[in-house]
Amino acid sequence: MKHETQLLIPLTPHVLTFPTVLTLILLVISLLKGHSQTVKTMNSNPLLCDPETGVCEIPTATERSSKTSIVADTKPVKIIYFTDPICSTCWGIEPQLRRLKLEYGHSVEVEYHMGGLLPDWSYNSGGISKPSDVAHHWDEVSAYYKMPIDGDVWLEDPLDSSYPPSIAFKAAQLQDKEKAITFLRVLREMVFLQKKNITKWEHLSKAATLAGLNSDQLKQDYEHKAKVLFQEDLALARQLGVRGFPSVFITDASGKQEFVYGYKPYALYENGIHSIKPDLTKTPYVKSWENLFGHYPTLTIREFAELSDLSLQEGEKELEKLTSQNHLKKTVTKNGPIYQSLNVK
Repeated sequence: MKHETQLLIPLTPHVLTFPTVLTLILLVISLLKGHSQTVKTMNSNPLLCDPETGVCEIPTATERSSKTSIVADTKPVKIIYFTDPICSTCWGIEPQLRRLKLEYGHSVEVEYHMGGLLPDWSYNSGGISKPSDVAHHWDEVSAYYKMPIDGDVWLEDPLDSSYPPSIAFKAAQLQDKEKAITFLRVLREMVFLQKKNITKWEHLSKAATLAGLNSDQLKQDYEHKAKVLFQEDLALARQLGVRGFPSVFITDASGKQEFVYGYKPYALYENGIHSIKPDLTKTPYVKSWENLFGHYPTLTIREFAELSDLSLQEGEKELEKLTSQNHLKKTVTKNGPIYQSLNVK
């Protein structure tokens, strides 16, 4: 427990000189900072993601205990990405991650691992003790990252854990790694935009079908092999000292490594790649809406703006025009729309 500092202020008028007042002000500022740090420590709830740091942090995580070698093997650079299906900050970096794949996908492999954000509700910390406490926070995070998130899922059909969709993702990886990424995207749209409880098999099965996976095979792997793979992800996260999400490890074939933690602008992820491979060049891509929606069938305003090098206002205007011309389908959600190409089923 922190010791409280007592300010002993003499009441005689002649003591309150300018230096004395200045000293008092500095002491008060110091106390306020200490209080702020205490509050921040108390608020270490994994679902209470800090917009300022851009991190959904695990209170029980420990520092890296051993040097685990992770190296690039198939491409010059490998990104080890620790995430979680219900991590709101991970949803916030989708625009950056999608652009990185377009510009550096030829030289950079992104390897997805699950981190286990919400085991269950057997704790009470950070002002969040039950699902309904998350609803307002998600609405606030949505505005901060300018990505649509509807927190009402925690009021209408709350999740009791993030483990089931995480295990389902590992099952999807057993079938097809690229389709597994599509599967994860569908799950995120379900929970963040459609208010679906993605721990339920009916939603996991539908997401598998939409991602082009065999849902029967997914269920079989979900109940057996995928559970082991998920535990391996959690073990790797512990070995690497992962404390929260998103956690991005960038490495090359020699094991040289950079680490980008939390929500960061695109330039910082790009700088991380260049610090590993300074001579790595980006591949220009066509920024037409047809090409962008060809790569990514659904895009939010911020995603479209990021990939098109437009402002949010310009991006929204262009998307609205394309919708009025029947090129796109617009789905309105509580905190923002998402657009889908009508040429993609």
